[in-house]
Amino acid sequence: MTSTTTFTPRPATFDGFVRREGTGLVDGAGRPLLLRGVGLGNWLLPEGYMWGFGPGAESPREIEALVARLAGQDYATTFWRRFRATFITERDVATIAASGFDHVRLPINARVVQDDDGEPVEEGYALIDQLLEWCREHRLWALLDLHGAPGGQTGTNIDDSPNGKPELFLDERYRNLTLRLWRDLATRYADETVVLGYDLLNEPLPDEWQHRHADDLAALYRDLTAEIRAVDTHHLIMYEGSHWATNWDVFTEVWDDNSALQFHKYWSPPDRPSIVRFLETRGRLGLPIYMGEGGENTLEWLYTAFRLYESEGIGWNFWPWKKVDTRTSPVSVPAPDGWGAVVASAGGEPALDADEARRVLDELLEAVAIEHAVWQPDVVAALLGERPAVVPVWGFGFRGEGESYKVGSPRPSDVVRSDEAVTLTFAADGEHPENPFAQTDGRPYDGAEVIVAELDAGDWLEFEVEWEPGEVEVVDGAGAPAPVTVTRGTRGLRVTAAAATRVASLRRKDVR
Repeated sequence: MTSTTTFTPRPATFDGFVRREGTGLVDGAGRPLLLRGVGLGNWLLPEGYMWGFGPGAESPREIEALVARLAGQDYATTFWRRFRATFITERDVATIAASGFDHVRLPINARVVQDDDGEPVEEGYALIDQLLEWCREHRLWALLDLHGAPGGQTGTNIDDSPNGKPELFLDERYRNLTLRLWRDLATRYADETVVLGYDLLNEPLPDEWQHRHADDLAALYRDLTAEIRAVDTHHLIMYEGSHWATNWDVFTEVWDDNSALQFHKYWSPPDRPSIVRFLETRGRLGLPIYMGEGGENTLEWLYTAFRLYESEGIGWNFWPWKKVDTRTSPVSVPAPDGWGAVVASAGGEPALDADEARRVLDELLEAVAIEHAVWQPDVVAALLGERPAVVPVWGFGFRGEGESYKVGSPRPSDVVRSDEAVTLTFAADGEHPENPFAQTDGRPYDGAEVIVAELDAGDWLEFEVEWEPGEVEVVDGAGAPAPVTVTRGTRGLRVTAAAATRVASLRRKDVR
């Protein structure tokens, strides 16, 4: 499997530590750095949706219990050792680097690296060490992300909490274990320049918990910072907001001079109004900001959202690199024959016997290897803006009037990009989804979801894509050719209306 991108890679350099400089990041030599990476979700912390599971097998504990229930505990012990040796390998890391990314974000489950007494689990640390060696060889940084803290920081299935509550904030024992865990991680990797930094807690305190424990989160961040700085004065520290990393009310002061703030973004308009609160916090505190998780959406959304981040000088990390039967990740694992019976067993009695379960799980272990999976280069192309398959009309540049667009009759949109003067509206009359960006499976937009730009003759939009004008077709809301001309612009292609039209998207002619 090889990458099809021609984007010029910006490989990591290990001649010093990545660090904050003003509101940006620089590498060890002081060169400005705009991060582009992918998240290695499901490897050290399995998540049920990445396997196709629903209720009954959503958290790591539940998935582990399902495998043991179906195939026996002895088999399950071997299965997880084989899974971790196969799901992410050096070939994955090499492909990530060859595709033009510069770092990976590694979600860590505390149970993988720490026992119940707080002692390090060397088998788990060996997996991290091996990943770092692969990253060194292929010139990627690795951001260490505590995705599942002791006791759980979210109260949902994504953190492997034992009782579905954010017990990290409810039980002093779990708080102490978390402090110990970050001190151990920082001690072990204090001198390791392959490590990009420390992402202290993934998506802490969503929903009602964000209000109950806001002060506790700030206090924990201060204490974690002190634990790390006692043994490591070099590495960048990242703090995530509460409520899926979107509530930044907790960030009222700078806790560490070498730090950055992280937000996540899913299923929302890919426009400046949706991130303005993060931009304002960057300006107020003078800290770099980073989009640490986003994805699970269409090629159109991916292209637009990730161009937005880069236009605002925000580094990013796409989620996730690989999962079962997906259109939305670069790597899709084909489900083995009989996988549906395993999925059906998650919420009730086993739908297959132990021998059949072992056969299906064995075949899954073969399928998760990158050489047996399905490579989806259009996802990478959308993320990097490198000859993408499709660009929606609402993905024009973010540089403002006169640079990214020019319209004779400004009529701002109430659908997306309301801060711009381009009229963006639904192509079809009738009922429309409340949120047309709530895509999770990457399926094509249906008629009620299609958004068009209403252009008069002479109006133009500029798209920052690496296409030749002749390889692009521009279509209207019905999928018919739109009356436009396509020429070279300042930073990509300029689409100019020859007559009044409603443009929906730009597509490469070789993509069907």
